[in-house]
Order: sequence, then C-alpha cells, then structure tokens
Amino acid sequence: MVQQEDGYTRVESPAEIETLLEALIEPGGASLQMDAPGSKPLPVLVAEQQPDAGLLTLDISAIREIAGELKRGQAFRLLGQAQGKMLRTPMLTMQACHEAEGRLIGTCSFPYHLEVLQRRTSFRARLRLGMEVGAILRDGQGGSVQGDLKDLSLEGCQLELDLSAGAVLADTSQPLEVELCFPNDTRFSVRASPRHHVVDTERQVIMAGFRFANPSSGQERQLWFFVREIERESARYAEGSEASRLPSLLFQTQASSPPTVGRRNTQEYATPMAKRLARVAGYLDAQLLELQQGGEVDSIQLSRHADRLMRLHDEDRDGLLFATRCLLHEPRLVRHSLAVSVFLLDLAGQPPIPRELSKAMVASAMVHDLGKAQWPADLWQVCHPDEEQRRHMHDHVEALMHRMGRCHWLSANIIESVAHNVNERLDGSGYPRGLTADRLHELARAAAVVDAVDAMRRERPDRPAWRTAAIYRHLLNHSEQFDPRWVKRYIQRFGLYPIGSLIRFDSGQLAWVQSLDAQGHPDRVQLTDAVEPPGPELGEVHRGIAVQRLGSIQEELPVSR
Repeated sequence: MVQQEDGYTRVESPAEIETLLEALIEPGGASLQMDAPGSKPLPVLVAEQQPDAGLLTLDISAIREIAGELKRGQAFRLLGQAQGKMLRTPMLTMQACHEAEGRLIGTCSFPYHLEVLQRRTSFRARLRLGMEVGAILRDGQGGSVQGDLKDLSLEGCQLELDLSAGAVLADTSQPLEVELCFPNDTRFSVRASPRHHVVDTERQVIMAGFRFANPSSGQERQLWFFVREIERESARYAEGSEASRLPSLLFQTQASSPPTVGRRNTQEYATPMAKRLARVAGYLDAQLLELQQGGEVDSIQLSRHADRLMRLHDEDRDGLLFATRCLLHEPRLVRHSLAVSVFLLDLAGQPPIPRELSKAMVASAMVHDLGKAQWPADLWQVCHPDEEQRRHMHDHVEALMHRMGRCHWLSANIIESVAHNVNERLDGSGYPRGLTADRLHELARAAAVVDAVDAMRRERPDRPAWRTAAIYRHLLNHSEQFDPRWVKRYIQRFGLYPIGSLIRFDSGQLAWVQSLDAQGHPDRVQLTDAVEPPGPELGEVHRGIAVQRLGSIQEELPVSR
C-alpha cells in the first residue's frame, strides 16, 4: 500500500479489491463522478465484476442523459463506502453500452487498484438485525438500566434504552459506566458521557448517544477489535453471504441460551409464553426501526422468526393466542402484526396446509403493516384524516412491497394475498388498488377478517376498543366488504369470548380467558382485579368446574392497547 498526499491509500491486493467492489453491488452502494469541473456524483449500479476477463459491468439506466458522453470516452471514477472506508477507483472509460431487458448496461476496464480513505475514528459499526449486544448503564449512586447496543465506534456508541433510563440520563455532571455484554459472554466496561438522546414514545424507548471519556490505550485496542468484529459479523448477514463467511467468535452462543442482558430481558410478562413471544416481537421492533431508517425487510431474519413463531404455535396453541394480548412494552404495530400472524395461522391453517405455505403466510402477516414505519409521528394521532392524509396512510402498503425485494423464498401468491391485499374489500372500497371480490383470493379474504377483528379490538385515537360481539355484528352486517364465510369460520374457531378476552362474571370477578372447551366456552381463566392488559400480577388460574363456580359471564370488557 502507498499513502497518497490527499490521505487515500492505494490498494493493489486482488482479493481486497474484489471484496471492496462487492460492497458496491448493492443498490445505492456506488456513485459515478465524471472527470469534469463541477461534476457531481450520480447514481449507478455495479452489476458484475469479472477480474479474470478484465471487465466491470455497470447499470447506468438511471443516468441515461450522460450515456452519450460516456460512449464518447468521457473519463469517470466510481465512488463508494465499504467497511468503514471511503473508496474510489482510478479514472475509467466506458468500452461499450447496450440495452438488456429495458436496462442500459455499460462495460469498462476492471480497476486493478483502488484508493481508500480510512475513517475509523468517526465510523460507527452498526449492528444489523439478528445481532444482539446487551448493555448496562450505571450511574454513581447504584442506579442502573439495561438496554441494547445499536452502533459502536472508537469514540462512542448509541444505546437503545427503556424509558425508565431517563432518570439515569438526567444527571450529566459525571460520566456514566457503560458495560457491553456480547453473546459469547465477553464483557467490556468504559466510562462515557451522554451526548444526546431522543425519546420514541411509539416504541417506548430512548435512543441515547454516548462519547467515551478518555479511554485507555488498552480500551482503545479492545474497541478497535469490537468495531472490526461487528463489521465482520454484519457482513455475514448480507444477502447470500452468511454461509460463506466465518462467524465472529464474539457473536457465537448456544441457540438454547438467549442473551441475558438487554432491554427486553429486564421486563416481566404475564406468562412464560409471552416472554418467549417477546423475542419475536423484538425482531419485529428492530425491523420496524430498520425500515424507518430506509432499510429493507431482512429475508434471513424474517425466515428465522416465522419458523420460531410456528414452533411456539405447535408447542402451545392456546398459550400463544393469549400471549398476543400480553406484550405491554411493544409498539402498536408490532402487537397488531404478531396477533394477526398468530390468529391467521390458527384460522387459515385448518385443516393443515403444507408447512412451507404456512410459513409464508405467517411471515407475510408478521410484516404486513410495517410499511407504516414511514408515517410521521403526528399522523398516528389523527382522528379524522383529510383526503391527503388518508392517501398518505394508504401508501404504507406499496412502501412495504418496495422493501420486500430480497425475500425470494416467500410465495408470491401468498405475500400478494396477505400483505398486499389485506386491506382490500369485496366491494372495491379497500386500498391500495380497490380490488373487487373476483380478484381476491380466499387467503386475502381470510386475512382481511383477521386483520379487521384485531384492529377493532384495539383502541385508536378516534375510538375506544370494541367488544368482540360488536365486532362480529359489524362484520356480518357488512357482507359487501367482508366474506361472511370467513367471518363465520372465525366465530366458530375462536368463539364469542376468544382467548385473550377479559370477562366479568355475575359474581363481579374479572378474569382473562386462556382456553376454550369444544363448545367454544371459556374453560380456563386467570383472575385479575384490573381492567388493563395482562401483566405479571395476575391471580389464580381456574379450570373446568372451577370456572363454572365463578358464575355466568355477564360481559366482556374491552381493554385499551
């Protein structure tokens, strides 16, 4: 390597050149800048590298207006970022251009050296979906709070903390202790000062940035190692590369031993199943944040968590249905998406269908509403949206579809029915495309019913939560919108008091329905004293005859959330 006057280093290793160029193949990974005064970087796709043939293939469809100049021999550089480095090619010229399937493709000589600029001190290694590093934040008075590491650099880090961390962050007179806890039980402690924090009330978290306070040389060496290993593990999660790269030892753990430090691991839940479901909710919450930041749906993680959700259903169907009502600490989108996924699996999966189709259905339902990540915060509170606001709300469906490009394992028909058409109605009054009954698959009709029931069971800014009986009447009275066959199947499957309903007996006792008998009547309930979502302080469980002794059911009580 040769250091240049402008700080760039010349890289000539063929293996390193190929690795760096590979990072530019992703959309948005590269720019083209012509060798002309005042020229600006323009979007380009690196389509393929062929070092043995001496060629680099570029997709220049987005910049057709300059194709003529490139064909005439105008020199240019490729620019990009990879592995925390700014990189650029030497000057290149286009050798040929041709049309292929509506795209404009150009070929140029392969660059046998690259110029890179290290920016390690300011570069933050960001943890991708599926990478979990717990964090403990401690003040000097014995107070502490747990959270999750989101990114790391030599200078500082960003943590995602529970709202209760506000008290610890309030005193900025002295640096706090940040302890990072990696999956292989490696621990690292450093003093750090809070620099900024943002409260996300929808996700019920605080995103807090910290600057390390005079780390020692030994700590700096450790930080360098951690940053490098996070980058390395992150590269494994890139589409198609996970199996071909050696895993970082920092992230190796037993699958049966999930991390014990992290924001969700400090929370208490009503049942053990609810705590297990919270692990899946954690994935969806992280995916929601990824979409908010312009990312895509992670194919690998979606597949893994769809499998996990199906295993939970296989183990304890009733327990999982009840657990969907017990997630107190998750965004409303996550709670709704998980409930739709579980209830749709239980409804449309009977009689049993091939497992790969069930998995596609579960996965599509898990993400069906996550396009709403693009909504501004104030849109969530609108009670009576105007036409423009309503149009913006409806855009969430297509926004999600544009972020699903890597999920090649998903059945196109199922994702179309569950994610794309769940908001369509038989009479064409739905969105985004106003499809009518003749264009809606059976699965889309079933998904529409499940989605509507769960949405109406939860409060919104413009109305309180509905009772289940009122929901059933509404759907049956609107047979022009909702398929009556699927509404009746839903009622037969889940009963007048579905699992997760809060009921009051004529004795005055409140209880949560946790199981139904063959006739659809509650036969296992858990007592409670409060009209609020089920938490860890529930009372006794009654079964069978003991439920009958509580008396007749007087009413169902809708519960906020």
